[in-house]
Amino acid sequence: MSIGLHKSEFKNPVIRWVDSRLPLFTMMQKEYGTFPTPRNFNYFWNFGALAMVSLMIMILTGVFLSMNYTAHTGYAFDSVERIMRDVNYGWLLRYVHANGASMFFIVVYIHIWRGMYYGSYKAPRELLWMLGVVIFLLMMATAFMGYVLPWGQMSFWGATVITNLFSAFPVVGSHIVTWLWGGFSVDNPTLNRFFSLHYLLPFVIAGVVFLHIAALHITGSNNPLGIDPKGPQDTIPFHPYYTSKDSVGLVVYFIVFAILVFFMPNYLGHPDNYIPANPMVTPTHIVPEWYFLPYYAILRAVPDKLGGVLLMFGSIALLFVLPWLDGSPVRSMRFRPLARIAFALFTLNFFVLLYVGGKPAEEPYVTISRFATAYYFAYFLVILPLLARLERPLPLPESIARAVLGRGGGPIPMAAAAKPMEKA
Repeated sequence: MSIGLHKSEFKNPVIRWVDSRLPLFTMMQKEYGTFPTPRNFNYFWNFGALAMVSLMIMILTGVFLSMNYTAHTGYAFDSVERIMRDVNYGWLLRYVHANGASMFFIVVYIHIWRGMYYGSYKAPRELLWMLGVVIFLLMMATAFMGYVLPWGQMSFWGATVITNLFSAFPVVGSHIVTWLWGGFSVDNPTLNRFFSLHYLLPFVIAGVVFLHIAALHITGSNNPLGIDPKGPQDTIPFHPYYTSKDSVGLVVYFIVFAILVFFMPNYLGHPDNYIPANPMVTPTHIVPEWYFLPYYAILRAVPDKLGGVLLMFGSIALLFVLPWLDGSPVRSMRFRPLARIAFALFTLNFFVLLYVGGKPAEEPYVTISRFATAYYFAYFLVILPLLARLERPLPLPESIARAVLGRGGGPIPMAAAAKPMEKA
């Protein structure tokens, strides 16, 4: 081999030739083949891979849809109808893209839930968690702008209501709204800006996902026990163990996705968006997409406009500082009985917010949203800090391998476990 070339271990001559000059295959083998991962992952650890698949589906379908979409207020609605009726498999592209957004948020919400329950935001994974929150924010911005593009009634009025929220900020609010609109109302410049950003942001998300994965592979994955691996007996290679486990989750994911696309494609949408946008007719009840409803409920829980906007943004900002709000040295809530109860109530509370966010701003929904909002903030700002000081966690297992074997797991591979077993 020539001096300066990477020494490739692959037997295939073509792969070896490429890898010796550009070691992509070696990198993939290191990061996704032999990469050591805790041996006790459950199926909640599938959702990171599923989020990656969702992002790829959204980018691919979005690129093909953009080839037939016209970002003009006079033609946008008709261009979407043409995609549905005249473009070969356009109906499929649009339904996959529209329901793919919902599937993406479902997967990411479960991914966040798993991280909160098992303490994946704690040291040394704080930056990993914060990059995940950045991805979540970018997703929300991308989804909001995408919802405007069909230029139906709910698209137009949703854009009008949400962008107007920025006018609540003193001094700069009106300037921000004018900049977002590109004028003095939601019109053609607004649609053009949103289309451009909706096309661009998924590639920004992909870049942050790369950083997210890089941070994960530096700090290593958390696990259901929340304890660090103490040796080779606690880990297994990512492939074939977790590639096969992820494949099972992927099959279930595509089954659910297919049911949505082929049997209930409009179930998660709003019927008013099949009416062309009309600035002269206001819908009876303006609501965002379902995945924004918890934050929409928080926004409406306060009668003051600025207060509601600050609470809505604050509810997401709390996720950034969560690693420092929860000071407990124990990561996993499996060993924190009181925290587990509080988190179960938090989960139920989130679904309550989702429900009331889709209801009209009237009683009893307004009062319910206020109580739910109070618990949401109390969980982060009061309950978690107090539990970190007052709760007495259960004893942690000695190691991942012993916990797995104690729960009926298979034997530790002898080559990896001979030395630790002798010590035991």
